[in-house]
Amino acid sequence: MAHITLKRRGVLFVLSSPSGAGKSTIARRLLASDDNLKMSVSATTRPMRPGEVDGVDYHFVDLEKFRDMVSNHEFLEWAHVFNHRYGSPAQPIDAMLSDGRDVLFDIDWQGAQQLYQTCGGDVVRVFILPPSMVELEDRLRKRATDSEEVIVGRMQRAAAEVSHWDGYDYVLINDDVDRCFAEVQHILQAERLKRSRQTGLIGFIRKLTTPAG
Repeated sequence: MAHITLKRRGVLFVLSSPSGAGKSTIARRLLASDDNLKMSVSATTRPMRPGEVDGVDYHFVDLEKFRDMVSNHEFLEWAHVFNHRYGSPAQPIDAMLSDGRDVLFDIDWQGAQQLYQTCGGDVVRVFILPPSMVELEDRLRKRATDSEEVIVGRMQRAAAEVSHWDGYDYVLINDDVDRCFAEVQHILQAERLKRSRQTGLIGFIRKLTTPAG
């Protein structure tokens, strides 16, 4: 018998963590392993970096344009981070949701909170913790990409971010990246199967319970 696939509504899947806790690694693996999951492309006021592509990595806009988008309620969430603004445009995300496609967000706790306030039950929030602050600092130093001043700032920010762990639906400890990745996959799959997302279920039940002929 052929597998029955019901129409469903997509998931807004949020991953948050302090810098260095492994969120970006897990996000990349999720996107590479799941064709139905697409990254939310944010608008930002920060300058484009070498190798980045407008519309693929970010939608690069100037401050005036960004402010206009905020005034016109074009973002599901937006934030001011490290002297630049970032926001998630609503229109393409709404279209993907309605089409049963899932959208991945790499945002902080403020963005997650805003997104939940705007989109409610469409949102699934996962927070990833490091095994310890000592381990987190060690990971940041091993990157060898940040100055001492930046590392100190990231560690201070990490402590503040961890304090918001209770604003998430799931909290995972990344002491083993393979295991943490598998747990994130299980969460996404379970959330896709929630009855509330199965928009095709009512029609199927009606056909199932209607007498033939």
